[in-house]
Amino acid sequence: MKKLLSLTLASFLLLAPAHFASYAQSVAERSKALNTLFSDMWEDRLQHSPEFASSIGDKRWNDRLTDYSVAAYNERLTRGRDYLIRLGSIDTTGLSDQEQLSKDLMARQLAEEQEAANFKPWEMPVDQFNGLQSELPQLVSVLSFDSVKDYDDYIARLKEIPNAFQQITDNMMTGIDDHRVPPKYLLEKVLVQVNTIAQQKPEETPFASPLKKFPSSISAADQDRIKASLLDVIQKQVQPAYTRFAKFLQGVYIPAGRTEPGVWSLPDGDKYYAFRVRQSTTTDLTPDQIHQIGLDEVKRDEAEMLVIAQKLGFKDIASLRASIAANPKLHAQSREQLLDLYRHDIDQMKAKLPDLVGRLPKAPLVVEAVPSFIEKDQAPAYYEHASPDGKRPGTVYVNTYDFAHRSLANVESIAYHEGLPGHHLQVSIAQELTGLPEFRKYMHYTAYGEGWGLYAERLGKDVGFYQDPYSDFGRLEADIFRAIRLVVDTGVHSKHWTRDQMVEFFKAHSGLDDATVNAEVDRYIAWPAQALGYKMGQLKLLELRARAQKELGSKFDLRSFHDEVLDSGALPLDVLDERVTAWIAQQKGK
Repeated sequence: MKKLLSLTLASFLLLAPAHFASYAQSVAERSKALNTLFSDMWEDRLQHSPEFASSIGDKRWNDRLTDYSVAAYNERLTRGRDYLIRLGSIDTTGLSDQEQLSKDLMARQLAEEQEAANFKPWEMPVDQFNGLQSELPQLVSVLSFDSVKDYDDYIARLKEIPNAFQQITDNMMTGIDDHRVPPKYLLEKVLVQVNTIAQQKPEETPFASPLKKFPSSISAADQDRIKASLLDVIQKQVQPAYTRFAKFLQGVYIPAGRTEPGVWSLPDGDKYYAFRVRQSTTTDLTPDQIHQIGLDEVKRDEAEMLVIAQKLGFKDIASLRASIAANPKLHAQSREQLLDLYRHDIDQMKAKLPDLVGRLPKAPLVVEAVPSFIEKDQAPAYYEHASPDGKRPGTVYVNTYDFAHRSLANVESIAYHEGLPGHHLQVSIAQELTGLPEFRKYMHYTAYGEGWGLYAERLGKDVGFYQDPYSDFGRLEADIFRAIRLVVDTGVHSKHWTRDQMVEFFKAHSGLDDATVNAEVDRYIAWPAQALGYKMGQLKLLELRARAQKELGSKFDLRSFHDEVLDSGALPLDVLDERVTAWIAQQKGK
């Protein structure tokens, strides 16, 4: 194996002083060089991440899968280092504000990828939330099938699946040697997912879903050929690959799984968690500081919840929660009812968007059920972005598994978070921005994106919703849920908590059903620090809004504030702070 490259942003800045290389170039020449570089990097990303390219409607590599080998990973790091050097050679003095920001964001992203390589992420490529076993069948939902070529490319892509599984299996074997393996009990959940696909009838697998409806332009003869070829590939290549992977999991990998849930038990585990905390929150806060913020936020939410409980005639929060849990009217009666309630809340918010933002998203939004093969271990809902061409709408996927035990009190807040004015608004606006390099439209920072989603839940109050006190209580339940995350995520990964301690804290401070608590706890164990971004991002947005209101007084306009937050796409929290601070100063001068 080649030695992995690692480069920090600081070393990059020392590596290629910009003024030496571009001293004699004009502003126009440097602007052209910068944007040419961005274009080269964007093309590189699409070519080497064909699934991502497909998801945004670029079909040039629709017959391929990503190369998951360590050699390919090393090559990507090498290309990233070269891009950093080229980026450092371009002086942005005199260039536009957005060009300077684009350079800074790209340098930051590339340097972070170099740093991440120190922790060998390719050696732990699967868990119950991430990995080929679930990503491949979910890819089908973001593809478009308009022609014979689309189907033929898809069949060719499926033929790559056995090789892809072999590559990640090789990586996981290396992970065993390096003692970098997920917890054993989480891998048992992965095995269930893999076996579900392996044991289905070929025509009933998610991979066969494109056969359900052909475009009218495809002849009957071509339809018959495509159907026979696709089912043959699923039966003879795709499902056997899943079966082999299941045998590897059961016979080799699961027995090697670690027993401790926290990543502190990995080699360099504390250092890895500190990196993940910085990556997720885009702050320099320590796990201990975030843990305390979580405890403080739990107390604040519980004080507000007690007020609602007493207004409803209950002596305490526990009594209200017990009443909600025992009331069948506050639980879904069917899968379809649950979906319809989400659709209702999103539709009512759609009419209020002009009160909250000046720029409205163009992309449509729909609500669908989480696919059955992953629903048991998934969150209550999640969002999938629309395609830039508008052919595929943004989708809020709602988990209808065990619907009778899912409280309806939190549907309103989740609908605002995942749909409008949450993820769909933020992501669609980013994708629809003009005058920015393409990579800016698809950047993701957990603290920004999920912070906005959680902040969006509160925006329902700004436009007069949450009239039902049970829904308002549900909003606070959703908020305390994210505060609890700060406590239990840092608890398990930094303070050596057990899984039982995580569950006990959840049950002591939330009314979430057992299915959700268990899925969430397991998510934090599998995905260290990711869940921290929600609350930390929301708190930063609330802080910036309060600061703007205080400093601008009567000049403060909520729509303008939101437009400033949204109109540059996703940003790290420190960069967002700088930009909002500059916006406040600009508004003062008007």
